[in-house]
Amino acid sequence: MKTNWGAAFQIAAVYVGTVVGAGFATGREIVEFFSRFGFIGLIGILMSGYIFIFLGSKLMRISARIKAASYQELNEYLFGRFFGSAINILMLFMLLGVCAVMLSGAGAVFEEQIGISKTAGLLITIGLTIMTMIVGIRGLFAVNTFVVPMMIAFSFILLFISMKLPNFAEHVLFIPYAEDGWKAVVAPFSYTALNLTLAQAVLVPVASEINDDQTIKWGGYLGGAALTLILLSSHLTLMMLPNLEVYDIPMAAIVKTLASSLYWIFVFVIYGEIFTSVIGNVFGIERQVKKFVSVPSIIIVSFIFVVCYFISLINYGTLLSYLYPIFGYVSLTFIILLWMKPFNDESKGKKA
Repeated sequence: MKTNWGAAFQIAAVYVGTVVGAGFATGREIVEFFSRFGFIGLIGILMSGYIFIFLGSKLMRISARIKAASYQELNEYLFGRFFGSAINILMLFMLLGVCAVMLSGAGAVFEEQIGISKTAGLLITIGLTIMTMIVGIRGLFAVNTFVVPMMIAFSFILLFISMKLPNFAEHVLFIPYAEDGWKAVVAPFSYTALNLTLAQAVLVPVASEINDDQTIKWGGYLGGAALTLILLSSHLTLMMLPNLEVYDIPMAAIVKTLASSLYWIFVFVIYGEIFTSVIGNVFGIERQVKKFVSVPSIIIVSFIFVVCYFISLINYGTLLSYLYPIFGYVSLTFIILLWMKPFNDESKGKKA
C-alpha cells in the first residue's frame, strides 16, 4: 500500500497544531515540565518525542481501524463501555480547566506584554471568541496554517541566535536544584499523556476520515518528530533565560532580549495560538454538554465562559503549574492502555 505523502503532511500539520496550545506557545508549559530541570529536562523531551511519534501514530491508526467517529468511541474501546463513559465525563472537566488556562494566558499576554489589565484582556478574548463562533470557524483553519508555521520559525530563529551566545553549552548541560526533582522522571509521561488525551478530540475524526493506514502511520511519525524538534529548540533557547520560572510568558521575554525587532509579531503569534485554542476548546465542551442536556448552544457557551472566567482570574503561571501536571497524572492511564492495546487485534472491530 503506497503512502499518500500529501495527506501524511496534512495529518502531521493537524497533529502539531493540536498539541501546540497556549502553554506550549508561551513557553510556560515547557518550563513547567522540562526546562526547570535543566539537562534532565532535555532527556525528558527526547523521551516525550519517542512517545509522541509512536503512540500518537498508534492512537490515529487504531481510530481508523475501528472506524471511531469521535474520541468517545476510542475511549470506550480502550477502557470498556462503563469506564470509557466515565473517562469521557472526566475529559469534559479537563477541557473546561484547559479552557480556563487558555483564557488566563490571553489575559497574561495583555497584562504582561501590552500593559492592559488582565480583566480587559479576558473580556476582549471572550468577546472575539463569541463573535467568531457566531460567524463560523472556517477562518480558524486559515489562522492556524499561518500561526503554527510562524511559531515554528520563531523557535528555530531563537535557537540559532542562542547558540551564538557565550556559555551556551554550559547552560544546556546545567542541572539546577529542584525541591520537586522527582517530577522530572514522570514529566515525559504525564506531559505526553495530557497532550495526547486532549488531542483525541481532533486526531480521532481526522484519522477516520483519511482511513489509510500507511498514510496515517507516517503522518503520526512526521507530526511527532516535528513536535520533538520544536520542544528541543524551545527548551535549548529557554535555558539561556535567567530565572526562567518567574515569567508567565518566558518565550516573549526571550524574544524581547534576543530579537527585539520581532517582539510584537511574536506577541501576535502567541495570542493567535491562544485564541484558536480557546475556540477549539469551547466548541469541544459545547458538543459534549449537548449530549447530556438539551438546551440552546448560547446558554451552554455562556455558562462555559462564566465558569472559565472566574477560574482564569487566578494567575496564569500558577493555574498552569497546578492544573496541567494534575491532568497529566490523570491521563497516564490513557497512554498506558493505548500502549498495551495490541494493534494487530484491531481488525476484529469494537469489542468493548
